[in-house]
Amino acid sequence: MALRHAVLAALLDGEYSGYQLTKIFDVGVSNFWYAAPQQLYAELAKLEAGGLVAGREVVQRGRPNKRVFTVTEAGVAELAAFAAAPAKPLLLREDLAVKVHAVDVLDSAPVIAQLLERAEQAAVKLAFFDKTLLRLRGDRDEETFLREGERVGPYLSCLAGCRLEREMRDWCRSTARTLAERSAHAGRTRA
Repeated sequence: MALRHAVLAALLDGEYSGYQLTKIFDVGVSNFWYAAPQQLYAELAKLEAGGLVAGREVVQRGRPNKRVFTVTEAGVAELAAFAAAPAKPLLLREDLAVKVHAVDVLDSAPVIAQLLERAEQAAVKLAFFDKTLLRLRGDRDEETFLREGERVGPYLSCLAGCRLEREMRDWCRSTARTLAERSAHAGRTRA
């Protein structure tokens, strides 16, 4: 997936400035795509040049003017073509998994500490995603929202983020526990 598709999907909810888009990526898209602010601004310029988004200047009093963007019909068509193309399998690039893979020849203490830190990070993201899900569905229960909600796509992608972070949290905790137990056992057998 190209960044262009993530930007187009984020702009489906309305008209946003580049700054607002960076906040949307932090809050609503971070469960499936990361982009630095400068990448987003550069992508907006490319999308506008390609006619996939339309930008307009908004005059503001007491603050610099800003440009806001919306998805064009061509942008929606680009998303439709992207959605129709076969999906690629999930590619995982997790440096912590590389460290765990090599832990048998390393001091496990720093790896255990990093696993526990990553588990805490995942727990924080889970709490954030849970709040996001509540905000998206409002006063409806999940089943009702999924059946009757106007836009369920952001909700469903947030559910995927929840599941991935929950699995990462649980894997980190259990892996840290296993490595700590092995380290303690090795220490007792040497003594």
